[in-house]
Amino acid sequence: MILAKVIGTVWATRKDEKLVGTKLQIVRPVDLEYADKEGFFVAVDVVGAGVGEIVLVCQGSSARQTSTTENRAVDATIMAIVDKLDVAI
Repeated sequence: MILAKVIGTVWATRKDEKLVGTKLQIVRPVDLEYADKEGFFVAVDVVGAGVGEIVLVCQGSSARQTSTTENRAVDATIMAIVDKLDVAI
């Protein structure tokens, strides 16, 4: 899983019928101190995350393991909203 921050929303009125009803969010990976890393990607949001929230994202075949994304052309899914990290470094 990837720790990321929701930085925006994608609005797509025309998309594959299997994606109708899904919420597409733009996410940027972050480190353990929530500092931004390079890049961004789009993920299907199955938990109702909002802009500015820290989330856990699955990619690849794991992204298609939810009831919302099963058998759909999805490569990244927001699977959880992070409340807190406990890190022992």
